[in-house]
Amino acid sequence: MSTQNKPLSRAKLGLIIMCYIAFIALGMPDGLGGIAWPSVRELFGLRLDSIAALMVVGTSGYMVSSFFSGKIIAKVGVGGTLIASCALTGMALLGYTLVPAWWMYVSLAFFAGLGAGAIDAGLNTYVASHFGEGLMQWLHASYGVGVTIGPILMTVGLNVFRTWRFGYQVVAAAQVLLALTFVVTIKMWQDHGSEPDVHAPEAERKLTDYKTPYKETLARPSTWMNMLLFFLYTGAEFSFGTWTYSLLTLSRGVPVSVAALWSGSYWATFTIGRVLAGLLTRRFGNENMLRGGLLLAFAGSLLLWWNPFYSSSIIAVALIGFAVAPIFPAMVSGTSARVGDKHAANVIGMQITAAGFGGMVVPALAGWIGQNIKLEGIPVYLAGVFLVLVVVYFGMPRPKVLAA
Repeated sequence: MSTQNKPLSRAKLGLIIMCYIAFIALGMPDGLGGIAWPSVRELFGLRLDSIAALMVVGTSGYMVSSFFSGKIIAKVGVGGTLIASCALTGMALLGYTLVPAWWMYVSLAFFAGLGAGAIDAGLNTYVASHFGEGLMQWLHASYGVGVTIGPILMTVGLNVFRTWRFGYQVVAAAQVLLALTFVVTIKMWQDHGSEPDVHAPEAERKLTDYKTPYKETLARPSTWMNMLLFFLYTGAEFSFGTWTYSLLTLSRGVPVSVAALWSGSYWATFTIGRVLAGLLTRRFGNENMLRGGLLLAFAGSLLLWWNPFYSSSIIAVALIGFAVAPIFPAMVSGTSARVGDKHAANVIGMQITAAGFGGMVVPALAGWIGQNIKLEGIPVYLAGVFLVLVVVYFGMPRPKVLAA
């Protein structure tokens, strides 16, 4: 779609800013869980790997809403989706701080995931269709802003207010406030664009103009290869965010306050990397940014495993956060090149669903390793995940072949 390089109108500029705000909201809850988990685990008397139940239920909700995001947005619009999702997520997060039993806590995770999934898949498809690769990087940098704020809030809650509940309560309030903001701006979303023109020439169509049957898209091997990429990458990203704090504090003797700060640095360098990627993608190319990020992240995971000196863990965490930054948005932006415009809108939603599944399975298996083998097995396992990811990506047919 050639309109990606045109100057943004005032209405579209306002719309993309609201998309960024929505992604900040999406990221904030994800930054809380890893630091809150030791306190939550102690409160309910749980095993280290009990977080798997939380991930399974939360990701189930995420996968349901992301897979059907196209239908949801077609029914209620992007604005209605944002309102409902932020409100639902806010209520679920507040519920975390109020429920007296672990099964109730886990049940709320389904609704938190349900709220997040539609935002993630819907806005990724929208931005890939209407805006350029640099703006896609900045969209995901907004997620990084949110996921960086989360650990800061949780650290303040633990160190100042002596409770993990503070972080969730603040983020819950922010989610509800955002839902009200989207109510006020609902007309902007209703008027954001015209109806899809299925009769337009091929070069003038947006990705969302195609109505390709899901069965046809699923029959293509490239669809499944791309879903595997997102499964592996997101699993690795979430695993580092979830288990870094526990690894540093419980296995490597890093003080709690320092570990919380540097666990947050993973998301901070992640965000900085995406901001820079938004500026550099046009110069270096989307695929080159993706290749460089994969190789540097693999190197960082090896350093975390090796741990040759005391500060190497901290350096590795920051390096990995910076390296993985451009990978996810670059893979989303490159979807149409890998599978063709006709299938891109379908595949983006499927990739987001696969990403959610990977974000559940890969960190849960890391928790099982930490519980049943040893915590030091986690960085070994994650280095292996990155190795497989690199092999799969570099072993795929080049995009120009798939796009043909």
